[in-house]
Amino acid sequence: MKFKNIAMIALSLLATGAASAQYAPAGDKIRTPWAEQIDVNNVWKEYPRPIMERTAWKNLNGLWSYAVKPKGEAQPTKWDGEILVPFCIESSLSGVGKTLGDKNELWYNRTFTVPAQWKKQNVLLHFGAVDWKADVWVNDVKVGSHTGGYVPFSFDITQALKAGENKLTVRVWDPTDRGYQPRGKQVAKPEGIWYTPVTGIWQTVWLEPVATEHIQTIKAVPDVDHQVIGVTVTTSTPCPANIVEVQLIDKGTVVATAKGVQGKELRIGMQHPQLWSPDTPYLYDLKVTLKKNGKTVDEVKSYTAFRKISAQRDANGIMRMFLNNKPLFHYGPLDQGWWPDGLYTAPTDEALLFDIKKTKEWGFNMIRKHVK
Repeated sequence: MKFKNIAMIALSLLATGAASAQYAPAGDKIRTPWAEQIDVNNVWKEYPRPIMERTAWKNLNGLWSYAVKPKGEAQPTKWDGEILVPFCIESSLSGVGKTLGDKNELWYNRTFTVPAQWKKQNVLLHFGAVDWKADVWVNDVKVGSHTGGYVPFSFDITQALKAGENKLTVRVWDPTDRGYQPRGKQVAKPEGIWYTPVTGIWQTVWLEPVATEHIQTIKAVPDVDHQVIGVTVTTSTPCPANIVEVQLIDKGTVVATAKGVQGKELRIGMQHPQLWSPDTPYLYDLKVTLKKNGKTVDEVKSYTAFRKISAQRDANGIMRMFLNNKPLFHYGPLDQGWWPDGLYTAPTDEALLFDIKKTKEWGFNMIRKHVK
């Protein structure tokens, strides 16, 4: 038994080493220091939706098969190679570094298994962002389409799943500046102030198990003047028997609660809350529970803050920006948000955090994300 376990571990390590050996950034463009830290078996490992966090999920980032085919052709039977998701095909960090153009489509393919403990739950397939038009199949069953390069989307793929290994296929088309979609500074022929196209998956792809009736959205709106936060929770099934409970938590201690039906604003508050500002970005935790007939069917973690942004005139009659009823002179750099190696996608979470920390170290209190 011990020998068998050692053999399995050795095979796993060999497979991991083989995957790493096959991948390398493409081209000779400038690379950031974080490019060397990328682990193809654990790329962008952070939980992708901290505003509504569940404990169970599975990351599908990593090396996928890819193929570039003329627009309108059938699904490929052969693949051109491997691409590192979630980096777009034009980027160095994708390992491909090719321009697609409006006459071609980008196909992705990979397999996955669903954890056994997810049995009897619905399975959602999430995409953080895909630029621009995406069609998705699971086991050759089309589960949905999405148009728009900057917003997350998901599909319930439960009915398309089978026991054991499952196949995931994605087709992407992006005409860049030959289409009508929002594209920031992307152009087919980048020069001057115009940048490289971004085509395909550029944010995390992941799986999540949920109950048939589950929490879908959380909207928290602070009212600093009255020391309350209005929280609205929507669920997959707007059933009157479903009760939502919201807890406001400060450093592990529940300081306020509210209950109500889904879709209705629940107001929770506390006396003298710590206000959020760039200098003291204080956050409170939220715990949201969905109950049906007194039984918990779903539970997520979230966070919020007490802050108020308004426009008011100062003593000289000049319109100013006010934060928490006090004038705030906001100043900061114009941040293009492009990475020489990952384009729209930072190499790692640490790289993204470095930009924010460095901006604060230089004395700024704002980052203006520019035409991304």
